[in-house]
Amino acid sequence: MPDDAAVARDAAEAEAAFSHPPVEPDATAAYGDHPDQVIDFYAPRGDTARPAPLVVALHGGAWRAPYDRRHLTPFVDFLARRGFAVANVEYRRGSPIPAQGGTAPVAGRWPETFDDVAAAFDALPSLVRTALPAADPRRTVVTGHSAGGHLALWASARHLLPADAPWRTERPAPLRGVVALAPIADLKVAEALEVCGGASAQLLGGQGKFDERLPYADPAALLPTGIATTVVQGREDIVVPQPVAEAYADAAARAGEVVGLTLLEDVGHFPLIDPAADACAVVAEEIAQLAF
Repeated sequence: MPDDAAVARDAAEAEAAFSHPPVEPDATAAYGDHPDQVIDFYAPRGDTARPAPLVVALHGGAWRAPYDRRHLTPFVDFLARRGFAVANVEYRRGSPIPAQGGTAPVAGRWPETFDDVAAAFDALPSLVRTALPAADPRRTVVTGHSAGGHLALWASARHLLPADAPWRTERPAPLRGVVALAPIADLKVAEALEVCGGASAQLLGGQGKFDERLPYADPAALLPTGIATTVVQGREDIVVPQPVAEAYADAAARAGEVVGLTLLEDVGHFPLIDPAADACAVVAEEIAQLAF
């Protein structure tokens, strides 16, 4: 269990990250009929003489309903001010009903969370042409934080899904790379560590379905992707601790693939998406190294 100092530090970092007001998008487009099936688009700020690399962002929040894309908008705006075109993807999350006798919402929906991410990525090329003409989809990088990091890794590995998976693609996505931020990247390790209160098992429909659905949902089981991937992780993270990222990197190595693992000293979970934190500038640089 984290000590009191670690818990206080995490709370302070979370408060700082969530203190920034939401930033409204330049355009919004739907990729389905559900209210959560939308993507917000942010045009690059500054010189737009040339098309800008496209960053597709997926927010975290343990796949739970109270946490939506708006909390990621200051980070998204930070990237836009760095010259990126950004697509901020929303998706269906766990419904706000009592879970396991408590009051916390269930994490994720099976299969809707995965349906939405797959549909959003399939719709993006046509939506970007209309809603974000300043973007260059040929230079696309996917990023995501925490649970969104899981989804970013999963979306880049759909070509490795089992043959009967409805989300499987025939070939790898045309991506420059993935930058996953403190991702829940290995669901088995995350569950063993009780990350986010057992959210990984809830995402897959409960313990009774966990092992059966793991091959369809676990990024650590979907390797090698053949797509350049970097994981950025704070060493002081007590929300999604470092062993989860290390387990994913180790799984990639066993599959014959090198995954970059950038470990940040004196950084917890939330500074990675806090525009006022030095860690956020590191994240932007990692994205730039793949995009430009």
